[in-house]
Amino acid sequence: MNGWFDVNKGKADDFYFVLKAGNGEAVLTSEMYKSKDSANAGIASVQENSGADGHYARSKAADGRFHFNLKAPNHQVIGSSQLYATEVSRDAGIKSVQENGKSKTIKDNT
Repeated sequence: MNGWFDVNKGKADDFYFVLKAGNGEAVLTSEMYKSKDSANAGIASVQENSGADGHYARSKAADGRFHFNLKAPNHQVIGSSQLYATEVSRDAGIKSVQENGKSKTIKDNT
């Protein structure tokens, strides 16, 4: 099964999306957007940029866990990962975003 994007409404009437892998696991979460149209533009940016390895900023958190941000060509963060225990699991998360980020399936949960 292919991945999909969930579009959700936050508590402050803002919007965000979550990219989910085919197994339903969240692999990328967006920032908060003021409008659903802006969230949809963020999804389009993931669809366009997720395939290029150079768009991933790999980092290590202060507590020693690993994470990444997917960035647009202008270096703006499009989405962020969860924290991973190892570099290997973080890199598997990046691979999942690369594979699922081109999904055209969008589930509107608003």
